[in-house]
Amino acid sequence: MSVARSSGGGHPGPLHCAICLPSAEDPSMWVLPAIDLKDGRCVRLLHGRADRETVYSTDPAAMARTFAAAGAAMLHVVDLDGAFHGKPENTAALRAIRAAVKVPIEWGGGLRTLEDLQRMLDLGVDAVIVGTLAVRQPKLLEQALARYTGERVQLGIDVRDGKVAVSGWVEDTLLDAVAFGRTWKERGIERVVFTDIARDGALTGPNLAAIRAFAEGTGLRVTASGGVSGPADLEALAALEPLGVDRVIVGKALYEGALPLERVRPFTAGTL
Repeated sequence: MSVARSSGGGHPGPLHCAICLPSAEDPSMWVLPAIDLKDGRCVRLLHGRADRETVYSTDPAAMARTFAAAGAAMLHVVDLDGAFHGKPENTAALRAIRAAVKVPIEWGGGLRTLEDLQRMLDLGVDAVIVGTLAVRQPKLLEQALARYTGERVQLGIDVRDGKVAVSGWVEDTLLDAVAFGRTWKERGIERVVFTDIARDGALTGPNLAAIRAFAEGTGLRVTASGGVSGPADLEALAALEPLGVDRVIVGKALYEGALPLERVRPFTAGTL
């Protein structure tokens, strides 16, 4: 799949085969297509910078249908405006995506209150991802974990030079990512979306050493994010599956055609 770049919008290109992601019972790695929303459009940012934006579609619901038709078992959707401004903003796009597809959706960006979490779940999201909330208001996250079981609440740990970043990646903290992950595992978190900011949107390959260190150091289930540039990166990440790295988010590599869908299939069908 390759989607034309545009400063004002684009449309999903033709698919050549299915993504063929596994069922929840299949132990093989899941590849989650990413839909990042900004001003109601589907975009990708370089290193999370709002001024380094590429628009791939003005119709996120159509993009979701494209991925669902290709066999995606789950979509990773991020409200970038929400992340930057501290409150959910792309709810209209969420409603459109939810109406367009039946596949599960995990949603993050700007979720800073218990009411935000409940609202997203009420709108049909299957799992919510929080990051800043865990740093700024940990008691609220503990309440959420007491209310919602399993992986309905996931922790997003966005990392720059080994430290946690918050508020749409624009604020750095002194929190060590591994120690932070261990703390939240003790408090009930089961899954972390681990993003290496320096690799995100850059097509330079995932930070395998950091992902491995985080998985080994925390014992959490890990969704790796940032840097996937092609099939070799999926193979390298799949080697970390015994450590708990069992999902990977792919965005720009899919949109740019660097990771054609026909090359995704072997890595999501348990054939490695």
